[in-house]
Amino acid sequence: MRLRLTVLLLGVMFSIQGLAAPANGAMLDLEGKQLEKGQVTDSQNGENPAEECDCEQQEHKHGDWQAKMAEREQKLLTWVDQYTPDKKAEWTQVLAEKKELRTKWLSPEFAEKREKWKQEKMANIQDLKKQLEEGKITKEEFVKHAHGGKNMSHWKTFHDLKVAVEAKNDQKAAELLNQLLEQSKQHNASMKEMMNK
Repeated sequence: MRLRLTVLLLGVMFSIQGLAAPANGAMLDLEGKQLEKGQVTDSQNGENPAEECDCEQQEHKHGDWQAKMAEREQKLLTWVDQYTPDKKAEWTQVLAEKKELRTKWLSPEFAEKREKWKQEKMANIQDLKKQLEEGKITKEEFVKHAHGGKNMSHWKTFHDLKVAVEAKNDQKAAELLNQLLEQSKQHNASMKEMMNK
């Protein structure tokens, strides 16, 4: 009798787990969000997401994120020294302000605003998904609108800068550094605006 009951309970547990799994066989993290193949959850890599980023808004590997950002910043300052040394103080100030704003945004003081922002963003994304499924917008339009209309130009500028440095095109590298500095200032200004709403 106990064996039958145990087998029945195990069957129920496995069937419930199967019902909760996505139909395409994808893995889910602890919060039920779908993981990409090879993606690591916070509990797998031992990182504390509250330290530097809001993982519910971004999908990436936390173990590498902080190190990559520090490496990118160091590389950027090296290029500033090489191509636009007269802007070093300005760059240092902008990067320090960016860190300060990120730390402040992730602090408990802004928890309510972050939650409100997250809910608005998720509602917007759900609406965009619906429009995409209905064929009212293209995938490219979906991506653009999902990022709040931003085209993520600072990431493209950084990539172009890296290419210019590798090609030893000093003039292009200096031009792109100045462009990236302006984009970084705009990013900081938009962060301040969002925090002051």
